[in-house]
Amino acid sequence: MRQIPVDTTGATVMVAQPPQLKLRDKKTGQVAVDNESGNNLMTVDVLFVMNGNAEVVSVTVAEPDISGELVTGTPVALTGLVARPWENEFNGQKRHGLSFRAVAVTSLAKAG
Repeated sequence: MRQIPVDTTGATVMVAQPPQLKLRDKKTGQVAVDNESGNNLMTVDVLFVMNGNAEVVSVTVAEPDISGELVTGTPVALTGLVARPWENEFNGQKRHGLSFRAVAVTSLAKAG
């Protein structure tokens, strides 16, 4: 699968929505897991601000690779962020977009 590295240098990134378990199947509640490690996958919605533009993106990360308390507004670092193009067809409707995956999401908030 193609992966496009995302350079976050010069961007301000902060938590928009705290981490939540990523579901593989919303109907059954089946949790998505990382194919390599077997760890549960989480999604963290982050506000990505760069060059005067702001956008909320959902980033997938393995549960153990989230560090620090991530509450709304917490500045974070996204290690190894990549974008992956996707496309699917459901009921004759084609959809496409980008999904984002990070090796780690780390709080940049000062402790104390």
